[in-house]
Amino acid sequence: MARREGSIPRLTEPVRSLWHRFAYLILFVGAFGFLVLGKADIVLVERTRVAIADAISPILAFVSKPAAAVSDRLADLRELRDAKQDNIRLKEENERLKRWQAVARRLEAENAALRAITGFVPDPSASFVTARVIGDSAGPFVSSVLVNAGARDGVRKGQAAMTGDGLAGRVAEVGQRHARILLITDLNARVPVRVEGSRQKAILAGENSANPRLLYLDDMSSVLVGQVVTTSGDAGLMPPGLPVGRVVSKSKSAVRVVPYVDWARMEYLRIVDFRLSDLTREDPRNVTPLVGRTSRAAE
Repeated sequence: MARREGSIPRLTEPVRSLWHRFAYLILFVGAFGFLVLGKADIVLVERTRVAIADAISPILAFVSKPAAAVSDRLADLRELRDAKQDNIRLKEENERLKRWQAVARRLEAENAALRAITGFVPDPSASFVTARVIGDSAGPFVSSVLVNAGARDGVRKGQAAMTGDGLAGRVAEVGQRHARILLITDLNARVPVRVEGSRQKAILAGENSANPRLLYLDDMSSVLVGQVVTTSGDAGLMPPGLPVGRVVSKSKSAVRVVPYVDWARMEYLRIVDFRLSDLTREDPRNVTPLVGRTSRAAE
């Protein structure tokens, strides 16, 4: 048995040696022979090629299926990776757009508030400063607001505080960076006014309510509901003709006025210096005159 098993390699040894020695020559001769045969009998070569392709195509189709599946899975993974990156980018863009939207809304509200106060145009000889309302002290015993303009901006005690609708109040206290505005609805507020149409003069007295009352009317019967109330200019506190409100109700005991100012939407005030001299003002030599502008903080 051992002799038989060892005899097979010895028999194939010459063939392997011959193949290693003349392999290139044999391949060259075979290729040349196929080339000559292809030129001699084209139909035979074509049939052979078709038969070989038919025999190999099922094998190639079977082998290509796993490769196609792997390729599809890789494409899915790439799409998933790209979708994740796009999702992160879209989230960042969404957050950035939300921030810009908030800024745009805030600027839109500020522009609307600033446009509202442009409805009142002071006399050319008057100067003013625009200030933002930064505090509301409205309560059962006081009705005033704080603004972010003070003595450094030229604000002085006694100056008028206006909105685009009409008179809101006057400056009661002044600091370097702020001022307190006493509203016309405050219990301590007293404004000399005139009822247009009847020419009746009176004092508008605040009662910490939405509708202040007219005091000291000479002839209450001549006052009608709906008539316009403006400042009279008496006592030098305010110039005449500033819009205040209109008569909203009338009874035997009181005539009440609804102010033009919308208190709920009052975001900016125009502090106006009409250059009137009265006892509420400080020494003009120690203050800076107003120049029509917006306060530093409001900017």
